Amino acid sequence: MSGMPKQRSRTYFLSDIHLGASYVSDRIAHERRVVEFLRSIETDARAVYLLGDILDYWFEYRTVVPRGYVRFLGQLARMADMGIEIVWFIGNHDIWLFDYLRDEIGLRIVDTSEGGIHEEIDGTHFFLGHGDTFGRQPFSYRALRALFHNRFCQKLYAGIHPRWTIPFAHGWSSHSRKGSARPSAVFGAKARAAVEVFARSLCSRDPELRYIIIGHHHVALDEPVTPGCRLLILGNWLDRSTYAVFDGRELELREYER
Repeated sequence: MSGMPKQRSRTYFLSDIHLGASYVSDRIAHERRVVEFLRSIETDARAVYLLGDILDYWFEYRTVVPRGYVRFLGQLARMADMGIEIVWFIGNHDIWLFDYLRDEIGLRIVDTSEGGIHEEIDGTHFFLGHGDTFGRQPFSYRALRALFHNRFCQKLYAGIHPRWTIPFAHGWSSHSRKGSARPSAVFGAKARAAVEVFARSLCSRDPELRYIIIGHHHVALDEPVTPGCRLLILGNWLDRSTYAVFDGRELELREYER
């Protein structure tokens, strides 16, 4: 019947949107583009997985959260109220997601400190993670990541007034981005080899695993790991707007165009 609502049957995957980044020329337009996409999938989305670095920076104080992201967070709340499951994976930029969005909107927050999680979607086995912990990382990165995840250090950081911490965090992010503006700089030969080795080890441990989906590397990639398992890297929303969609049978990497 024409009056019946469309059945929600698709699962969407996005990563590395970096909303609020100081190096984005028009941050409002960037946010509006993401919201337009989310609105376009409202009618058929069963679940949306946000695989990290959705925000370029976020830190929740006890009674204070960063300003901005009004359109985006409002859209997530709208979708959650529709019954769409929203799953947000902590990346290396939005590390400090605690309980505010979980309690306010009803999101499910996933910490991928162990690399990721196994998830069964429509009877199909997935491994999902941000991707920044695939393979052995340089000592400096591992030390910094451990520092950022340390509860005591987080409490010390929370004691500093936001007028100092937020500009500092955005400045740091902007500086680090200058050295990795090109996707090839983020996904070099060593990073690619580490991802491929980790992906093969996942497939060997779980013969039923069909899809491995990560972000972090800012390249859009879809390639086989084994005859029965594929690796997808979701790309980013800074130079392209790529995402993946699963219809219950097949997974497809796409690019959003208005």
